[in-house]
Order: sequence, then C-alpha cells, then structure tokens
Amino acid sequence: MESDCGATRPYVSGRIKTSATMTDTGTLPKDGVGATDSDILTPHLVSTVVDALETGDQDRIRLLVANLHAADLADLISLIRPDDRRSLVQSLGPDIDPEVLRELDQGVRDEVLPLLNPESIARAVEALESDDAIYLIEDLEEDKQREILNQIEETSREVLEKSLQYPDESAGRLMQREVITVPPFWTVGQVIDYMRDTDDLPNQFFEIFVVDPAHHPLGIVPSSRILRTKRPVKIADIMDRDPVVIPAEMDQEEVAYRFEQYHLVSAPVVDEDHRLCGMITVDDVVGVIQEENQEDILALGGVTDEAEMTDAVLKTTGRRFTWLLANLGTAVLASVVIAFFDATIEQFVALAILMPIVASMGGNAGTQTLTVAVRALATKELTGANAFRIVTREVLVGAANGVIFALILGAAGGLWFQSVGLGLVLAAAMIVNLLCAGLSGILIPLGLQRAGVDPAVGSTVLVTTVTDVVGFFVFLGLAALYLL
Repeated sequence: MESDCGATRPYVSGRIKTSATMTDTGTLPKDGVGATDSDILTPHLVSTVVDALETGDQDRIRLLVANLHAADLADLISLIRPDDRRSLVQSLGPDIDPEVLRELDQGVRDEVLPLLNPESIARAVEALESDDAIYLIEDLEEDKQREILNQIEETSREVLEKSLQYPDESAGRLMQREVITVPPFWTVGQVIDYMRDTDDLPNQFFEIFVVDPAHHPLGIVPSSRILRTKRPVKIADIMDRDPVVIPAEMDQEEVAYRFEQYHLVSAPVVDEDHRLCGMITVDDVVGVIQEENQEDILALGGVTDEAEMTDAVLKTTGRRFTWLLANLGTAVLASVVIAFFDATIEQFVALAILMPIVASMGGNAGTQTLTVAVRALATKELTGANAFRIVTREVLVGAANGVIFALILGAAGGLWFQSVGLGLVLAAAMIVNLLCAGLSGILIPLGLQRAGVDPAVGSTVLVTTVTDVVGFFVFLGLAALYLL
C-alpha cells in the first residue's frame, strides 16, 4: 500500500504553499484608534468600528482594522453582532487575510465562510499550512468542499483529501503534512545546504525527521542540535532514536496527553503501515488542550461542548433544555423524598429550615470531589492502578469534613432551636451526607468512564441527586425516629 506521503519521494515531503504572512504593523490612524503590537483590542476600538459599520464608511473601517494582528481581527469579528459581522467581512473584501480565517472560533468561522465565494476560500486554503487549511473546510458540506477543492492545484488537493478521510478530532485531522525528512547517512552539512537551497519547506519546524527509504521514522534531530554540530557529522550519530510516534487514527485528547507526558515540541504522525505522513507541533496541541478543558468545564455545567458565546438565543436555549429537564427530574425525586416526611415537618418546623443546609453542604462537597476526579481522569492521574487508594482518600476526606461540620452545625442548630436532639440529628446527617458526597464524587465519574461515557457529562447531575436524596432522607428519617 502506498503511503500518504507518496513512494516516489521517500526523503522529502512537499508542502502545499508558502503560508500567507501576517499583516505588518504600521502606524496608528490619525484618530489614534488602531492597534499596534503593544495594543489590545479595546472596547473603544470595537465601538468605533461598529459605528463605522453602521454608517457604511468603508474607508474608515479598513483604516481602523489595518494594523490589527490577525488574531485580534478574528476576535473583533467574533465580538460584534452577526449583522455587523457580515458588514465587516464584506468590507474586508474577498482577499481577507487567510490567517484571520484560521484564527476564528468554529461557530464564527461557520458564519463567515458562507459570506465568501468559493474562489476566495480556495485562495485562503492554498495559502495556509495543510492543518490550518483542513480546519477551514472540514465542517463544510461535501459539495461545498468539492467546489473549493476543485479550484486548488492537484497535488495540494490530494493532500487535503487524504487528511479529510481521517476521523474528526483525530491526529490525522490535526497534523501538518509539511515536514522535513532526511536519510540517516546524510551529514549535518548536507542537511543545512538542503534547507538553504530548498524553497519547499514548512514555515516553522522544531525538529527534522530521519526516515528510511520506506519512509518509516527512525529518529528525530532538534534543529538547535543541527546548528551547533559540525558539518561532517552524520545525522545517524546525533539523532534521537525510537521517537514517540503518533498514529494518525489516535484521538486528539490522547495526542495532547503524549505531548504533555513526554515533553514533546513536535512528533511524527504515522499511517497504518507505520510510514511517516505528517507531524503535529506543540502549538496545535495547546489548542487541543484548551478545547478539551473547555469541553470538560461546559459538560460539568450541563452545557454541550459545542456551545459558543456567539450562538443565537434559540440555538443556545435548545442545547441547554435537555440538561435542565434532567435537573428537573432529579429535583422532583428529591421532592418526593421530602413528601414522605411531610407529617414530620409539620410537627417540627425547624426541619424545613435546616434541611437545605444538609443538602447544600453535601452538594458542594460532592462537586469539589467530582471536579478533582474528572480532571485527574482527563490527565490520567487517576487510573485503575491507584483508584482504590484515591477512593479511600476521598472517603476519609468526606468523613473528616463531616465530623468538623457536624460539630459546628450540630452545636449551632441545638442552640438555635434549644434542642439537643435536633443538634445531634443534624450532626449525624451531616456526617453521613458528606461521606456519601466524597464517595459519589469519585465513584460516579469512575463508573461512567468504565461504561465508556465521558465522565464530565452527567456527573454533576448524578452527584447532586445523590447528595440531595441522601441528605434529605437521612436528616428527615433520623428526625422522624428520634425527635417525634
């Protein structure tokens, strides 16, 4: 089977095209509202641009954004309203800097691309590195993708088509096809001369990959080592053997873990035949880490990982409705538990005042444990090897906090309502609920992961349900047994 890199050029992997350069920093506009390298995207600049958009002053719009860094201009496009966003993109014209497009968040990107004609998108795709080009078009409809790809040079089109065949959020989608590969028998001098004489190189690279004639990776050489090694030395003598390789099918979260675990700045990506087909660099992994962290945070809050601040009201409402409905179900369950003890509450009104304290403390304690557990699972600090020890620790922490707060709240409740029995019931309920909070906060995410479910999704609802139900049941049940 032929490698994705092609068998005819075993030592040199070509690149799509020289990437577009960033907008140069020029002088400030006369009114002092632009941006230079030392400025940030200020609210004053944003409001000034919006005013210019509303008046349709095209020259002023271009003047205001002329000195913005591509990332800042992308942020500006994201910050303003959809109507203003369309006006701004139209004002920038079809030759919008491709670097701006690659800096856009997914939701905004999907709004902006339909405003550009296929020819403009095709030019942007050709100007970007292959990984950035894939990000630009991967979520487009297939016919739209085909229309854009048909306008790209054949070799570049084939590279992108192969990348699109890999699963979403895989190393194959994340990787950059443009790499520098050399044989082990070359000398440092030959490598340096090759890089100086060849225009067809990646814009940025940290390491050079050493491959055999079949394009299997043999080792890597940091570019800094090349620079400080004498010319006659062979590459085989200075390369790091057995490099950490990334299978093209690997999930991007696992890729990020390997980069963090092995302190990588770049890594070769191999196909199913273990042939080099691209590389992943640390700047791409930083984006993955941010994305995965955002997904976990949103999932813990019952919000889908696709949520964007720029989404429309109806779209956001629909996404949040499911989890709110689930929360309603758990709240009803807690209310049913309370209803079992309605006669007890009628006879001892103080229970209605104190029982939210028990449930709230349990919920907060469970959420603390849950947050730590989900993070530990994501970073592989919590595994089957140390699960028992971590579970035991969380149970002990829950028990210790339970005893401390039992003493505080038991004494406070007893003094408040002049009832030693009520204080003892409150203290006992606090110990039991905080113990259950610590246990459920660690066991629920572990169980979800074992079942093949993302532990960040649904854990919060389950943990709060356990602490609410246990808290109400234990507190009211003990009160019914010992106070009436």
